[in-house]
Amino acid sequence: MISKRRASIIATISILLSVLTPGIVLAQSDWKKEWERVQQEAKKEGLIVAGIPARAELRKQLEAVFKPKFGIDMDLNTARGPQNASRIAAEFTAGVKNFDVFIGGSGTFESLVDGGMVEPLDGLMLLPEVREAKHWWGGHIWEDNLSGNRHLYSFIAEAGTGGLWFNTDVAKPVELRSFDDLLHAKWKGKIGFLDPRTPNSGQSVWSYLWDKKGEPYLKKLLQQDLFISRDQRQLGDALAKGKVAIALGISFYTLEGFIVANLPVKELPTPKEGLPSSNGSGVIGIVKNAPHPNAARLFVNWLLSKEGQELYVKYMHQSSRRLDVDTKWLRQHGVRAAKDNMTVEQYHRARNHLEDKYTRVRIPAGKFAEEVLK
Repeated sequence: MISKRRASIIATISILLSVLTPGIVLAQSDWKKEWERVQQEAKKEGLIVAGIPARAELRKQLEAVFKPKFGIDMDLNTARGPQNASRIAAEFTAGVKNFDVFIGGSGTFESLVDGGMVEPLDGLMLLPEVREAKHWWGGHIWEDNLSGNRHLYSFIAEAGTGGLWFNTDVAKPVELRSFDDLLHAKWKGKIGFLDPRTPNSGQSVWSYLWDKKGEPYLKKLLQQDLFISRDQRQLGDALAKGKVAIALGISFYTLEGFIVANLPVKELPTPKEGLPSSNGSGVIGIVKNAPHPNAARLFVNWLLSKEGQELYVKYMHQSSRRLDVDTKWLRQHGVRAAKDNMTVEQYHRARNHLEDKYTRVRIPAGKFAEEVLK
């Protein structure tokens, strides 16, 4: 027999549940209704226009999955982040509405935010698995963290920036254990470098060296007659053919074809000075007053979901911060996810991306590059 005290407790709990549960159900119902509405309106808009990294396989797979899933056509502009950013800015200034969404690297889109061309993104996160910080390693991390605007979401985090490659027929890893080894006379005229005057992985390496080794080191490095190019494919080709022995700043997906073809291209081990943590091509935002606002919101929520992030990781070989997306397998491709290799505190100490570090390190390092590379 239930005691009066226990019966009273059960009755109280029942009352509380009767009061609280409808609120919980309503909240769940609210986001589901809104998600259904966004999908319906996006389907009416019929199109999403996005600037994405210059990775053809990513474009193909997005079209193969997103379009049939939601019944929305895709116009995907594959280009380097600065190119897409410049085009968005030019069109926006001219009053042309074309782009809805953009994805790229650190430092690429801050100028768009400063120019009032980007929507605040935090209020457009609809799916609980996207909106709730518990699903993300490190919680929510915003590219524009200095101003606190929350326009640009950073969804990739890697333990190292990568981008250090060598030709196995010309050089050996044992010869290149420190950045100081690049100053050896044998490498004069044999080092390629992705132009650090624009936001890219070349600038990430350059700014790290500026911060850790100083400007005198970079001046000595330039005396090695660097082969500097803004064309990653050109650098990759020079490396594969042995025209340069070492190349700094090239992305994996640029060199993947060379690697698959068994050409003598391999990533260098991390030098003793270390490398900065990176968010790769992992910054996303929505253009202000986008022509297809519901399709833009739908795409961003889907891309940041488990399904979208698994696709991005698979075809970009970059490390999602989502805790439910496996990134350990990327090690076989020389990519180390931050969440699998370091603490959140170590990540923030090591990074040279996000607005605060970009302002303190990468901007002055980039200006120095402009001065010495005229």
